[in-house]
Amino acid sequence: MAKALAAMVTRAGETPATTDLPKDVDLSFDPFSYQRRASEMIERDGVRLGGEELIRVVVRQANFDRIAHKIDKMGDYKPEIVYENAKVQKIDPRDDVVIARLNQNSEPQLVTIKDDVDLPVVAAFRLLAAKLQPRHPILLKDKLRSKKEDKDFLETLLIASTNIGSLLCDGIGDAVLVQGEEAPGQALRLSYNILQAAGSRIFKTDYVACPSCGRTLFNLQTTTAKIKAATSHLKGVKIAIMGCIVNGPGEMADADFGYVGGAPGKVNLYVGKTAVKFNIPEAEAVERLKDLIREHGKWIEPAAERPVLV
Repeated sequence: MAKALAAMVTRAGETPATTDLPKDVDLSFDPFSYQRRASEMIERDGVRLGGEELIRVVVRQANFDRIAHKIDKMGDYKPEIVYENAKVQKIDPRDDVVIARLNQNSEPQLVTIKDDVDLPVVAAFRLLAAKLQPRHPILLKDKLRSKKEDKDFLETLLIASTNIGSLLCDGIGDAVLVQGEEAPGQALRLSYNILQAAGSRIFKTDYVACPSCGRTLFNLQTTTAKIKAATSHLKGVKIAIMGCIVNGPGEMADADFGYVGGAPGKVNLYVGKTAVKFNIPEAEAVERLKDLIREHGKWIEPAAERPVLV
């Protein structure tokens, strides 16, 4: 078990800190099952998190104050919980005494890793999830160093996406806090986009497109651009754009709607895994896709085109 735990909490290229790992641990979750931890729902700062609730976006009070005057205009990128109001228990995942105390407490507690813990982010949170009872929700952070370092946004984006995204895909995390980006608006967008990319919280149209190959039956880039132009205002809809009938249906299995090349100049449309419209002329296919989305109650008119009710 110790070897398995060491492999689980160590990222590629890092030396496992085996002296810091317990020799015999019963994991509180199945490391081979990619399901969200079964935490319990709690309320923080007037917002529910944990359980079946959405994964929430947390900000520091200082950043909240910088954008408070425009929160009503931020649409889907609003901060949801202020860190200082969230009653977060900050711990070192190697502190078995504190973890045992938490596990004996029947009341669920929002838990995160201390900022000064000398462990890689992914390793630290995986170890925490392994030892903490699953009823306690976990707040993920993209970095654990309080020392400020000069980083450009691309580096911040890659670090945050790798750390938080990896953990979300493991099923760990009930809220996220991006600390590596000082600009509050940019940090919020990054938080939400990581949730979207990990499939943890869909708040805008999501697209899946296969790379072009010899079997692709239409111009994938041009077609994708046309579909995005027609549907990008939809929220919570996942659309797959697949160039061929051979591999496309398998690669788009979790999409709500599919646009698949069926024959030269012809397109098949899918709802989920089921093909429902066949051999549609390519020139008509985008409009027919819109009609299909309407038929299934997921279409809304773009804001500028919505009819005015009188």
